Amino acid sequence: MAYAYLFKYIIIGDTGVGKSCLLLQFTDKRFQPVHDLTIGVEFGARMITIEGKQIKLQIWDTAGQESFRSITRSYYRGAAGALLVYDITRRDTFNHLTTWLEDARQHSNSNMVIMLIGNKSDLESRREVKKEEGEAFAQEHGLIFMETSAKTASNVEEAFINTAKEIYQKIQEGVFDINNEANGIKIGPQHAATNATLAGNQGGQQAGGGCC
Repeated sequence: MAYAYLFKYIIIGDTGVGKSCLLLQFTDKRFQPVHDLTIGVEFGARMITIEGKQIKLQIWDTAGQESFRSITRSYYRGAAGALLVYDITRRDTFNHLTTWLEDARQHSNSNMVIMLIGNKSDLESRREVKKEEGEAFAQEHGLIFMETSAKTASNVEEAFINTAKEIYQKIQEGVFDINNEANGIKIGPQHAATNATLAGNQGGQQAGGGCC
């Protein structure tokens, strides 16, 4: 299916915070309560629409274990967006955010859009991290913030789409060099075809301008 742009995402965070479940809920609209630990990297894709344009999201779901950290690092390069996930019921996953963020910023392009996600919002009775703490961390580090539940699908759609909107906005502002695929953005056939049509129309108008 033709698309205007392709955006590459990476999902990062500790093991067991629900990264794979978020991806599955977004791409397949289903929840898998028991999920094998991600070994290395898993992949998913889905089309969305922003301002009338088809955008293809290519999402890399990474392993949270320390032993796979070097593999994860290689995927930061070439990502336009990152979802940094912690589990609201496990304080340690929130405490590790600073390390993940430092890693992400060190190995990615400086314009990468990062969305902070507090997952498992359906487990309110087991909450260890207040929503205000997530908001404060995001504000301090210039991130977008949202609490989600991969189980109930609450805010999952919004998390992925709002990240894409932010990337799209940066393209409109000229922040991203879209001709450099190392930024995690690829111009799709739809966008190229639109530009070719516009150029053709302008050429036709100019060519026909001398007859009147």
